[in-house]
Amino acid sequence: MLDLALGYVYSAALHAAARFAIADHLVDGPRTAGELAEAARVHGPHLHRMLRFLATKGVFREDDEGRFHLTPLAEPLRTDAKRSLRDYIMVRGEAAFWESAGHLHEAVRTGTTAFEGLYGVPFYDYVAAEPEFGRSFHSSMAAFSEALSNDIAEVCDLPGARHVVDVGGGRGGLLRALLRRNPHLTGTLFDLENVLAGHVLDAPELADRWSVVAGDFFVSVPSGADVYFLKHVLASWPDEQCLRILRTCRAAMPAHARLVVVNAMIPPGNGPHPGKTIDMLMMTVLNGRGRTRAEYETLLTAAGLTVTRVLEPSPHASLIEAAATTAEAG
Repeated sequence: MLDLALGYVYSAALHAAARFAIADHLVDGPRTAGELAEAARVHGPHLHRMLRFLATKGVFREDDEGRFHLTPLAEPLRTDAKRSLRDYIMVRGEAAFWESAGHLHEAVRTGTTAFEGLYGVPFYDYVAAEPEFGRSFHSSMAAFSEALSNDIAEVCDLPGARHVVDVGGGRGGLLRALLRRNPHLTGTLFDLENVLAGHVLDAPELADRWSVVAGDFFVSVPSGADVYFLKHVLASWPDEQCLRILRTCRAAMPAHARLVVVNAMIPPGNGPHPGKTIDMLMMTVLNGRGRTRAEYETLLTAAGLTVTRVLEPSPHASLIEAAATTAEAG
């Protein structure tokens, strides 16, 4: 119980390790805390205490000579790791997230979002108004997306599709993975203009197969595509806004088109699950929520869509495929 009560100390140590690039300094082999402190330009004795603490959770390992080693759990802290989460972890150490989590009790008491109570504006308005934080946040989401996009592309077969639209697709990591895996596809990345500025689609092998379109998915999305993706979008919004997004997509879909919603789905039971953790993040920072499969199906039905298939390539990314309800098709 005490360990749970002090869990935020582990988070603080992890964020500091990411900030000081400790994992990067261990790529060439184990080093003492003093050597690491010199490389990172920090205080050696304090760094040793922090790394010793993280080693109790398997993040780094100290040997009998006092040298610290990378561990499999620490690998995602490397900047150049294939599934690097360093940017994601660093941004979650910013005050916007810490302070909001510290006011979870207010969110529970009032039924509101802790972030808006502290900062006076919705989270995405704050992101737009604070360019430096916004760049870091979108970069962190791209890093998280990169770790999942290939998994999603592998299970999402698109043999009959010619054109896909990634709605609210951020910098385009998922669209890039889909285009690489499906040479017959073309795609459109749709998001806010300031987000699209950092897109990752400008790769030689994807030449002439993609476009970017700026807009607001509450108003309209590009029409006429074969498949529409909503990856890690709906969990960020309450039901009313989710229905607006889904209906906008539905209005743009031809009769044959499909919509693929990608989000962690909360399973029944008391076991741990990423969807339950993300749900707490939504409660403190965004006015969204994690949902069960039944809750997603209810939203899709209300928007005039019928679930046709569910895939679960990752606990972080269940895929719910839907088509226009027959009575409304066409």
